[in-house]
Amino acid sequence: MTGTEILAPDDTGIARAAALLRAGELVSFPTETVYGLGADATNGAAVARIFDAKGRPRFNPLIVHLPSLDAVADYAVLEGDALRLAQAFWPGPLTLVLPVRAGSGLSPLVSAGLPTVALRVPDHPLARRLLAETGRPVAAPSANPSGRISPTEAAHVLAGLDGRIAAVLDGGPCPVGVESTIVGLAPAPVLLRPGGLPAEAIEACLGAPLALHGPDEAINAPGQLLSHYAPRAAIRLDAETARPGERLLGFGPVAGAALNLSPSGDLVEAAANLFHHLHRLDAEGDMPIAVSPVPEIGLGRAINDRLRRAAAPRG
Repeated sequence: MTGTEILAPDDTGIARAAALLRAGELVSFPTETVYGLGADATNGAAVARIFDAKGRPRFNPLIVHLPSLDAVADYAVLEGDALRLAQAFWPGPLTLVLPVRAGSGLSPLVSAGLPTVALRVPDHPLARRLLAETGRPVAAPSANPSGRISPTEAAHVLAGLDGRIAAVLDGGPCPVGVESTIVGLAPAPVLLRPGGLPAEAIEACLGAPLALHGPDEAINAPGQLLSHYAPRAAIRLDAETARPGERLLGFGPVAGAALNLSPSGDLVEAAANLFHHLHRLDAEGDMPIAVSPVPEIGLGRAINDRLRRAAAPRG
């Protein structure tokens, strides 16, 4: 592959992207959360190319994207609490880990050999048009080299994967800016990864608290690797000020920040800016990054989850 096509967000670009996906190629496309790296989820060779392009461990499952709630029945069992959550929050930044339906046709690589599959219906008009045009389930982790910062713009995708994938469907910046929230349902609802849908909203819908996935439990959903979303520079969290030789990634009204996730302390704005600002700091060099404290509420849980993984020791 000599170069990656940049496709416009119009009928021609969507048709080209869908044709490439049906042909077994890799295409990056925007969702409301981050840009995904898509492949036909029924094509084992295409799914394997995702792992190769990203350098992704084979034991890490992928999220399958579908154009509508009605499409889920072909691939997974959706009932009880899972159905209630799907009806409340799809399309949107929620991924549900569900039992795979017999005869689904999904590649076993998608679920890393597990009897469950992670599914979501994205709330981005371009993504849903592409999924409908493709006519197949699309496996799509974030479109970045494994462990690195997730992409929220087409330029971020190209910075990490240019020449390794067929095309990028350029839909501009992603409005949410952090990956989807992942919930498992067996034997009871459990928060597997905080994300773009606050856990509090899910708990309000269920009328009960979510259990939490322990750090020592087996990986059973995407985004659970300890070291993930990492820039080249070392990261120090909960920093009130920057030390000599550090750059400060601020939150709220702090002085001396190289960049600020949200000067007003707005968690929605901070989530949308998180990966974009990390990309900017990464491009400027490997000087250590200090990060202001972010409250552990609402979208702050997802922001802190990504920051902790970015700051974790790298293997």
